Amino acid sequence: MLSTVRRRVVTLPASVRSVSAWSAVVQGPPDAILGVTEAFKADESPLKINLGVGAYRDGNGKPYILPSVAKAESIVSSSNPDKEYLPITGLAGFTQNAAKLAYGADSPVITSGNVAVTQSISGTGALRIGAAFFGRHYPGKKVVYLPSPTWGNHVPIFKDSGFEVRTYKYFDKDTVGLDFAGLKADLEAAPEGAVVLLHACAHNPTGVDPTQDQWRQISNIVKEKKLFPFFDMAYQGFASGDIAADAFALRHFVAEGHQVALCQSFAKNMGLYGERVGAFSMTVADADEKKRVDSQLKIIIRPMYSNPPVHGARIANTILSDSGLYSQWEGEVKGMAGRIISMRSELYDTLVDLKTPGDWSHIKKQIGMFSFTGLQPNQVQALSEKAHIYMTKDGRISMAGLNGKNIHYFAESVSKAVKGDL
Repeated sequence: MLSTVRRRVVTLPASVRSVSAWSAVVQGPPDAILGVTEAFKADESPLKINLGVGAYRDGNGKPYILPSVAKAESIVSSSNPDKEYLPITGLAGFTQNAAKLAYGADSPVITSGNVAVTQSISGTGALRIGAAFFGRHYPGKKVVYLPSPTWGNHVPIFKDSGFEVRTYKYFDKDTVGLDFAGLKADLEAAPEGAVVLLHACAHNPTGVDPTQDQWRQISNIVKEKKLFPFFDMAYQGFASGDIAADAFALRHFVAEGHQVALCQSFAKNMGLYGERVGAFSMTVADADEKKRVDSQLKIIIRPMYSNPPVHGARIANTILSDSGLYSQWEGEVKGMAGRIISMRSELYDTLVDLKTPGDWSHIKKQIGMFSFTGLQPNQVQALSEKAHIYMTKDGRISMAGLNGKNIHYFAESVSKAVKGDL
C-alpha cells in the first residue's frame, strides 16, 4: 500500500521575501566618458562629432588597424600557435622587448638584467599590479602624489591599494599650460619617501608635458626629497612620433640613478586596444633582488587574474623582435602622431582666422591624443546641445576625433560658442 506524504509549504512574509542581499547597494555615478559616448550615439544629426573617446581614428574618422599589426597577426596565425596558458608573468620575449623599448636597449639596467618585468592587462593592469606591489612592499610612506588633473583611474587604483592620495599642481588654467612653479613647490613640500606618479609623455588629460630641461629639474627635486618616481607611459611614440624622445623622462631618471617603476601600454602606439597588452617593470639592485621581486609579483598576479592573454602579446612581440616590422611600425606611429599634430595646427589656424576671442596657442603647444581646450562648462554644454559636438565637461577633447571633414565645422562651432553666438 502506497503511503501519501504531504509536503508542508511554508509561506514567508512579503517583507522577508523582498529582501535581497544587494538591497543596500547604492547606484554608482556614471562613467564620464561613457556618458559622452551614449549621448553621441543617441544623437541622429549627421553633423555629430564624438571627441570624448581616447582611441585613434584615421582621416575618415574610422578605427585604424596598423598595417604592421595586420602583418604581425598574419605571421602569428601562420605559425599555427597553441592556446596554452602563458606563465604568470606573461610571454618572456614580449616582456624583454617591452623593457628594451622603454629603457633603451643599451641602458645599463637592460644590459645588466636589472629590470624585473611582467606582462599586464594593458596600462590599467600594469598600474594595478604596481600599486598592489607598492602597497605590500614599499618601505617608504604609503602616500602617492598625483598630478592635478590626472587620468581618472589613477585615484581609485592607488586608494584600493591602501595609499593616501595627494596631488601636486600641474595644470595652469590661466595659461592653459604647465604650472611648473606650483609643481616644483608641491614636490619640494612632499614628505621624504613619498611616491610620485609621473606621466612620461602626452599627459592625460591635458596634453601638457614638461620640457626636457624641466624634467631635469623634476629629477633633481625627486632625488633631493628621496621621492620614488612611478612612471605611467601609455603613449610612447604616439606623442611626438619619436620612440626615444617620448622616453626621455624615464631614461633620464634612470641615468641619474633613480630606482623607478614603470607602467606601459601598447593600446595607443600599436592600436591594440581590445587585446589588452601592457607591462609593469621596476629597476632592481641585482639578480638576487630581481628573483625576489619576481616571486612577489607572481604572488600578486596569481589570485588577480592568474596569467595574461596571449594573442596580443604575440602580435606586439612579433613587431618588436623583427627589424623590418619594427621599422614599419615606427613609421606608422610617426604617421599617427603627425596626423594629430597637423590637426592641432589646422585647428589653431582656423580659430585665429575666425577671430575667436582668446589665445589659442596652447592647442599647438600641447602634445599627444588629448587637448585641454580651455572651454568652459556652459560652452561645452552649448556645443553638445546646439552643434552636436560631444566632449567631457572639462573641455578635454581627443584630437584623434578631428579630421579634414569635420575640423572646420568644429572650429566654427567653438568660435561661436566662445563669442556667445551659438
